[in-house]
Amino acid sequence: MSAKGSPLANPLFRRIGRLAAAQGVRAFVVGGYVRDWYLRRPSTDIDVVVTGSGIALAEALGRELHAKVSVFKTFGTAMLRAGGIEVEFVGARRESYSRDSRKPEVEPGTLEDDQRRRDFTINALAWSLQEESFGELVDPFGGMDDLEDCIIRTPCDPDITFSDDPLRMMRAVRFAAQLGFSIEGETFDAIARNAERIRIVSRERIAAELNKIVLSPVPSMGFELLDRTGLLRLIFPEMERLKGVEKRGVHAHKDNFRHTLQVVDNVARRSDDLWLRWAAVLHDIAKPLTKAYDPKVGWTFHGHEVLGSKMVPAIFRQLKLPLNEHMKFVQKLVFLHLRPIILSEDLVTDSAVRRLLFEAGDDVEALMTLCEADITSGIDAKVKRYLSNFELVRRKMKDLEERDRIRNFQPPVTGELIMETYGIGPCRVIGEIKEVIKNAILDGEIPNEPAAARALMERLAAERGLTKKE
Repeated sequence: MSAKGSPLANPLFRRIGRLAAAQGVRAFVVGGYVRDWYLRRPSTDIDVVVTGSGIALAEALGRELHAKVSVFKTFGTAMLRAGGIEVEFVGARRESYSRDSRKPEVEPGTLEDDQRRRDFTINALAWSLQEESFGELVDPFGGMDDLEDCIIRTPCDPDITFSDDPLRMMRAVRFAAQLGFSIEGETFDAIARNAERIRIVSRERIAAELNKIVLSPVPSMGFELLDRTGLLRLIFPEMERLKGVEKRGVHAHKDNFRHTLQVVDNVARRSDDLWLRWAAVLHDIAKPLTKAYDPKVGWTFHGHEVLGSKMVPAIFRQLKLPLNEHMKFVQKLVFLHLRPIILSEDLVTDSAVRRLLFEAGDDVEALMTLCEADITSGIDAKVKRYLSNFELVRRKMKDLEERDRIRNFQPPVTGELIMETYGIGPCRVIGEIKEVIKNAILDGEIPNEPAAARALMERLAAERGLTKKE
């Protein structure tokens, strides 16, 4: 490969090669940066493998560039930033693993040893930084062929690769989903054989890979691979339980696993928001627990949105996802995801739309995206009818929001105002008055204005025998 017009045109690479030669070692760019250049994907993270001390070479480069070098002696690595590029240096090594740990025993090795220890052939590609062979591709395991054939394959025996570091099974699925690649047959079978080994991997590392699958262009590819390899039942059993169709007489329900994947893909076409995609993953998660058969109407899943929202915190905790506002967002969308659909089936009343705006708040647009993605019927006329009705709901929301300012509104009458006006302490009557005022505004009986709300407060207080304090 010619350096001119290549990713090695940056003078930084020649500098690294020169410093390596001065130290009597050889340096190579290896891994994701090389892979992504051939795939025409942007990358600013560079891994440099050194046939010697990666730390010493990093420190030499840091001195020349007057750049701070972060050293991680435990791992034998060092990192610095130069011109917006992050460069990590490591000495070439070979690794050996014990059965019950992902942490390897490490000893110095050759470049080929280092390439052999990598997870997949497409991540074992390397470019030489030596002056006499600058830019030459070093590819002992056929990574370029696999790139051209769109295949995920391990450099050596996949059973050893996945038993040594079971997280690589998740990474295989993730790369397949991100790149739209296939997992090579023997590599796929080895994942299925070694799936139980995933139990020794920390939940945090699994969650990081799972999030990348959820963020991939077609998330269903990743979840289908997790299911077919047996990993899904081990890392996310609640989702695996969505699978299957039960039939009684003429009544059969849809496969909720397939439906969920379709909804996630529909959302992915419209949004890169990780947590909106997680809401799609979890929107029907309680259906297996709420499934019931009624001979008159067939299969029902009454209350699955309520139970599903209650399941969200436990699932986030189990998967080591954040228990913060992101979790609350997902919980809210799971709870509300049927509301616009119900609205679109019935006459769209101002009152119902006001309540939807009030409960969804600033998340109403995300909710509508989820609900539109949830329409997966194979009957075109039905889909068109739902989407047309959703558009009516959207127009109604826009009109009411401009007129009534309902989104995130706080009722104009507070408990403190009632107590101050009537000289009373906290009691049940205060809650009753506030609730009636809130519902009157949402139902359009009074405008969302302080004067109208206060007038209603005074009437309600009088009915309950309250008198204003002097």
